[in-house]
Amino acid sequence: MRTTLEPTPKETEWVMHAEERHQAILHRLRQSGSIRVSDVAGELGVSSVTIRRDVETLDERGLLARVHGGAVLPETRTGTGPAPEPWRPPGGQLPRTFGMIVPDASSYYPEVIRGAREAAGRHGVRLVLGISRYDETEERAQAERLLADDVDALLLAPGGTGDTTPWYAELPVPVMLVESRQGEDSPAEYVISDHAYGARLAVRHLAGLGRRRIALAVREDTPHAAALTEGYGTGLATAGLDAPEAPRLTSDTAPGDQDGRLDAYVELAEAGALDAVLVHDDQDALLLLSRLRGRDLAVPKDLAIVAYGDEVAALADTPLTAVAPPRRAVGGAAVDLLLQRLGDPDRPPHRLSILPELHVRSSTAG
Repeated sequence: MRTTLEPTPKETEWVMHAEERHQAILHRLRQSGSIRVSDVAGELGVSSVTIRRDVETLDERGLLARVHGGAVLPETRTGTGPAPEPWRPPGGQLPRTFGMIVPDASSYYPEVIRGAREAAGRHGVRLVLGISRYDETEERAQAERLLADDVDALLLAPGGTGDTTPWYAELPVPVMLVESRQGEDSPAEYVISDHAYGARLAVRHLAGLGRRRIALAVREDTPHAAALTEGYGTGLATAGLDAPEAPRLTSDTAPGDQDGRLDAYVELAEAGALDAVLVHDDQDALLLLSRLRGRDLAVPKDLAIVAYGDEVAALADTPLTAVAPPRRAVGGAAVDLLLQRLGDPDRPPHRLSILPELHVRSSTAG
């Protein structure tokens, strides 16, 4: 561990070459009137992050005007009066650009993205999206590309395992985690849906209707399985109930077998061993509803269903009661907190948990 403020060899090299880079940047500006950070980084053989810092330094000195992705010459001095301030757009601040990396844009995250985009639009922030496909290597590559494009901050829904010192902790821009509590032992900031609360809300609702044999059907490979299982367990304990014997939807089960395991819930309901089930997500809830009808079992008479997700639960031929995570609010709050972080870099780290809502459709949970 370093205990003094003496520069490391790497820092000394940066100091030695900084002025040379500054002169090269200004020479290029005088030639063309504008530069791109990525182009200059390639020409000088250094990282885009280094050139971006150089541009910020020169901007502070009034020698250039920083713009998204690069820089332009400041206004030309005319006459004998004082030099004008470097160029700034109306309002005195440069436009912000936020990068956003999510595992996919086709299932859980579209509403999160929409909320972030709406909040960004309200604040005049440009939002740039990257998709990692649950691959940490791709996640890092997307982050590097966004940094090369000179983003001011990053919204990240990480797909890794949550190391104590996660890779994104070393990024040179503020990072806001979205729907993830990774890095709990680091000062990582995040905005999440409280999925444990959502599961407790569903169990409390079902118990309040007199249901006493309430099962949880959740696939273990969902990112929210642990929180849902925790909330389900505490919800049962609060209601004084025990978890009934029911199959688990494990992550190593083939898709066809997973669907087949839903039949086990039908058989348990048929035998009177279950009278309610919380199902993640809507797709599995609709499949279960279809299988129950195929065995002439009535919903909610024979089995009450609460879906977790509420993306399409209301569109079932018998609309399903569902817990709705606050996806759009999460995306919007993440942008708002990042802007506050940029405006006050020294403020304490913030972590925000937003509560889901229960949408009751009496025909399936009453």
